[in-house]
Amino acid sequence: MRHFRYFVALAEIRNFRRAAERLHMSQPPLTVAIRKLEQELGTKLFVRGPRGVTLTPAGQAALSFARATLTQADNFRSAVLEGTAGQRGRLRVGFVGSATYELMPRIIPAFREHYPLIDMTLEEATSINIARRIEAGDLDVGLVRLPLQESVAVVSRPVDRDELYLAVPSMHRFAASARIELADARDEPFIMSGPISVLRGTALLACQEAGFAPRISQDAEQINAILSLVRSGLGVALVPGRSASALPKGVRLIALEQKVAVYTGLLLPKSGAILAAENFASIADIEWISQRG
Repeated sequence: MRHFRYFVALAEIRNFRRAAERLHMSQPPLTVAIRKLEQELGTKLFVRGPRGVTLTPAGQAALSFARATLTQADNFRSAVLEGTAGQRGRLRVGFVGSATYELMPRIIPAFREHYPLIDMTLEEATSINIARRIEAGDLDVGLVRLPLQESVAVVSRPVDRDELYLAVPSMHRFAASARIELADARDEPFIMSGPISVLRGTALLACQEAGFAPRISQDAEQINAILSLVRSGLGVALVPGRSASALPKGVRLIALEQKVAVYTGLLLPKSGAILAAENFASIADIEWISQRG
């Protein structure tokens, strides 16, 4: 790279003394370096004359390549520095489906604005699978339901708060109610998230605290699927209020008299989090603080 810089400077200025001045060096080392480069290549790059130098045909052919190579070298250096600062590279984000309603539309545009050179890969999965993959190094950061239901080597913090609502078909006897005691739904068939879902555990605990064990008629992994089953009349469901933004026609959400909080959290590996993930977490924290007031 040093010889390429010497060659380009001399080719552009056509004078050893002035080229050496541009390169912040004395003339003799520049003369020696160009001579060695020509010897290594086995051909002359310059024709020396009393008024300076001119490029030989070989030198003319090499000039555009040398300039492009130096540009690539500068780009390489910039990429290394940006990668070190977490401004360039790849970020693998795992997320639960409910994070797509409001949380991700707040975080991702802000992150893209601040870190446009990061290549993001987004993968939907369950909370525990996301946690396991972060632990294994397959994902860099996750947006999941809290609390996690098993011990995994990750660190977590809340970045969004929501409440559970009772989802019912629009023709249901509860559909006209603005609020409801959860205990009033004790005789209803319930549609629940899958067995390893954090949301399922929260819903079951809410029913238990309301004094009953729900009769589970169907399981579904995703909120959209749960709401579709509710619409089909197969039962009622406890779902986050944020799902109202994707509520299908024919389904009503009813507030609970006793509020049941549900949290979305951000996961990072316990050690070795990449800077891009830390930067993503910082954006999520800022959004969390702004949402809380």
